Amino acid sequence: MSSKPLEPLRPSPDALLRTAAREGRGRLKIFLGAAPGVGKTFEMLREGAERLAKGKDVVVAVVETHGRAETQTLLTPFEIVPRRPTVHPGHMEMDLDAVIARHPALALVDELAHTNADGSRHPKRWQDVMELLGAGIDVYTTINVQHVESLNDVVASFTRVRVRETVPDSVFDDAEIEIVDLPPDELIQRLEEGKVYVPEEATRALSHFFSKSNLSALREMALRRAALSVDKQMLEHLDASAMPGTFAGGDRVLVAVSELPGAEALVRSAKRLADALRSPWTAVHIETPRTESFDEAQKHRVADTLALAASLGATIATVPAESVLAGLLAQIAGMRATQVVIGKSQRSWWFELRHGSVVEALLKDSEGLAIHVIPADRADTMKAPRVRPTASRWGTPQAWTTILALVAAATLLAHLVLPLTGPGAIDLVYLLPVMAAAVRFGLRLGLITGLISALAFNFFFLPPLHTFTIADPQSVVTVVVLIGVAAFASQLAGQLRSRASIGVRSARENAAVAGFAQTLARVSDGRTTAQVVCEEAALLLDVQAIVLGEQDGRLVIKASQPELDHLGPVDMAAAEWAWSRGEPAGSGTATLNAADWQFHPLKTALGVLAVLGLAREDGRDPVSSDRAVLLSTLVGQAALAHERLRLEGEMRELSVLKERDRLRAALLSSIGHDLRTPLTSVMAAVETLAVDHPQSGAVEVARAETQRLKRFLDNLIDMVRIDSDALDIAPEPIDLTDAVGSAVHDAREQLRNHRIDLSVPPNLPLVRADPRLLHHILINLLVNAAQHGGTGETIRIEGRRTPDAVDLSVLDEGPGLPPGMETLIFETFAQGRGSDRQGGSGLGLAIVKGFATAMGIHVAAANRPSGGAMFTLSFGGDLVVPATAGEDAELP
Repeated sequence: MSSKPLEPLRPSPDALLRTAAREGRGRLKIFLGAAPGVGKTFEMLREGAERLAKGKDVVVAVVETHGRAETQTLLTPFEIVPRRPTVHPGHMEMDLDAVIARHPALALVDELAHTNADGSRHPKRWQDVMELLGAGIDVYTTINVQHVESLNDVVASFTRVRVRETVPDSVFDDAEIEIVDLPPDELIQRLEEGKVYVPEEATRALSHFFSKSNLSALREMALRRAALSVDKQMLEHLDASAMPGTFAGGDRVLVAVSELPGAEALVRSAKRLADALRSPWTAVHIETPRTESFDEAQKHRVADTLALAASLGATIATVPAESVLAGLLAQIAGMRATQVVIGKSQRSWWFELRHGSVVEALLKDSEGLAIHVIPADRADTMKAPRVRPTASRWGTPQAWTTILALVAAATLLAHLVLPLTGPGAIDLVYLLPVMAAAVRFGLRLGLITGLISALAFNFFFLPPLHTFTIADPQSVVTVVVLIGVAAFASQLAGQLRSRASIGVRSARENAAVAGFAQTLARVSDGRTTAQVVCEEAALLLDVQAIVLGEQDGRLVIKASQPELDHLGPVDMAAAEWAWSRGEPAGSGTATLNAADWQFHPLKTALGVLAVLGLAREDGRDPVSSDRAVLLSTLVGQAALAHERLRLEGEMRELSVLKERDRLRAALLSSIGHDLRTPLTSVMAAVETLAVDHPQSGAVEVARAETQRLKRFLDNLIDMVRIDSDALDIAPEPIDLTDAVGSAVHDAREQLRNHRIDLSVPPNLPLVRADPRLLHHILINLLVNAAQHGGTGETIRIEGRRTPDAVDLSVLDEGPGLPPGMETLIFETFAQGRGSDRQGGSGLGLAIVKGFATAMGIHVAAANRPSGGAMFTLSFGGDLVVPATAGEDAELP
């Protein structure tokens, strides 16, 4: 009894897609060091020199020698691309366009984290490197570990130096990393000898950044970061090759982003945690009613922190909720998070008494959840401005007027019902203005209304009347209870109002997105779709919108809201960048941020189909943090709408082509079969005449032309069979010597004016093919060579064995093929530029291609160096019959 074999592992589609995306791109190698002076540039130049010595095209795009003689010496063998001047006199930058135009195999680019001068295409050098890689140029570059974005705050915590030039961790994902290591004692010695900095700077560095403890910690971080990259690349390789192995998985990291200073540190901590766990991670900001009271600085801080998280590879989300805790719990449940990173700020006891502690509540309400609490830095907390109630939060004059009117109306109503109910039920009347104020104006004014109602009840209905004195202790209890009930009712009404407000906003956005999708589904042409996208984006995001698409090989405006007829050169450059690179560009992005517009590519699996541009009249960022997710949804919907239109257009074109091919096949089949019967009669008559008049030249001409017409009709019928997939293929082992001899014999009439050179070795292995179709292929190739090889010239048939195939070539000595027609020569009905070259039927070589493809034989055309054309049939390894199999195949 046998057990069922285990299902083999399959390659990961995501890993295969990432591998495919790297095809055509250059390869990046990063020389990572723990600190300046370890020899990164020296090592990069040394390896570059080795590649140069092996014949690789290597240039220096930019290298900083810092006055070191040994580094300057290493530059000697290299070609150095001249730098370009900048707006700052005497300051030169790497000439990105010159390097791309030079297009070396390998470019050496020093100091990856460098900030480019104003006026450069990209703010950062690492973005220049990304463009070089996209152009297919390999790049060697250098960087110190303190410039890695996710490690920036960690380095600053013990070196007391925060660098401003950082590189996103995503740059390291596909890079080969080489650690340039030097023990701390040796690096300190190099520093003391003046090999890193001049003596004055060296003394200061030794007492600060270059202490042995700092260097040891930096060295460990560099080694860990390199190990992390190697581990990720190994894991991707295992996924792509379906190799078995055990590795960690299943964790999902969530980081909570707030408006307080220090949120950036939380994001970097979450990035390091996600990297360590090899897990996806999400940065979320919970929008509560309190969010509406944020000032501009706090709103920008949230937006910047979410942008940082996105640049580090996180999925960002903005979740509206009644409270931070409720929103976090909903997000945790929705994404099934296993790790949460949250900050613990220094709150006052009064704040925690009123609002509670989110951290404490998470610890109580969450099971199976690892919570990483990062205490906020006290200095950052002290610098954070307190959110003080504004005038609008305390109520407008109109709100106060309404509140007083409600209390007055309640007092009048109480006087009217007093004779009917007595004084015991009057206090309930004053709950009416409290409820109304809390629902209309919120919790704060609801509580104030409760206090005013209690005072009015005391003044008008509790003895002594018309004073605020309470003589009866029972009345004191009544007033206190009234205030308590009013506060409780206000709390409930305020929560109901907040919940309703959040629900209405979410429902409004969801309805808008759904309506946007429905509107796009109803339109069926590109221009209307572009106009709908502009109108809806402008309405939902309160911005100006424009859609650009390709027309006649250039990017043009398809629609805009409001109407525009042109864009400035900088905006146009940003739009073309988004179109060609598939990445956002323009205002508020990392590319061409001097533009007024922000452009987003409408990209699907078909590529970039259009570009959506957004801008504001006041010049502010087009999309605020709370609208980032909505924008992402709109861009996705717009991209899908353009993809649908593209696919619908292709389907219409395909339907037309199918109908045309069907009609053509029917016509050819009808012509071929309808002419065969009379042609057979004509050929019989010609043969009779040839017997009766053997010396007649006219009869010979008639015989040759009828045979030519028969081949043409046979070609028509064969072409119909190819197009309709009606070929019956019966492959068997074939000796190419016999196949060529048979074809030459059957084409002897067409070849009688040519010398035939047969160079097919008899010891070639057998090949597997359909003998009838192969015979037809060889006949067509020989006839084509006879027609275009020149009268009296030699036609050579050559066979040869290659390491992985058997090739059979037909060579003529004619004028050869027109330049660039090596592939088009096999097209159907392409005389003069395609099949059969000049004077043929336009079908012979097309049939060669169709029959060969059906049998798995590769056919190619080329010009001979000595003149003439060469057509080659290549039988791949799977079509070559091993000797033993060939012998067995010939046995009866």
